[in-house]
Amino acid sequence: MAQRDKEAAPRFHAKTTEGENFTNESVKGKVVLFEFWTTWCPYCADEATIVDNLGKEFAEKGLLVLAVDVGESKKTVKRYLDAHPRNCKIVFMEDTNLAAMYAATVYPIYVVVDREGNIVATQRGASGERGLRRLLGRAGISSPDDEAMRSGSFSETGR
Repeated sequence: MAQRDKEAAPRFHAKTTEGENFTNESVKGKVVLFEFWTTWCPYCADEATIVDNLGKEFAEKGLLVLAVDVGESKKTVKRYLDAHPRNCKIVFMEDTNLAAMYAATVYPIYVVVDREGNIVATQRGASGERGLRRLLGRAGISSPDDEAMRSGSFSETGR
């Protein structure tokens, strides 16, 4: 996993399927987890519930999850979401400039932006719940259980 130390997040705009608009300015003060995913990616499907649950768990601590579908039509994504509903904010690739900023050869890709607008962590490939919690921890979002996990030893691997 590559950690980027205090690199400003690229200027972005994103419109969710619900019509909400987000930019660098509008997310200042929040921690943002960008999840780049596809409907055909089995690892994305495996981790969708984890991502949704973390988003719900940490919403009150200022976490915003934006799940950006990459390279698929709105029709394909809508059909997929009808069968596999998500509890986070979904962004179609054509409604954002984000996907072009992260060259993707493997999915999912996670990017964590801290409250000041800096990229503090990236993960290419699935990382499981522990790995995602570690990424969020780099932006200062954690639970007491996460602190206990960090004090133990375990390894993170991307698929």
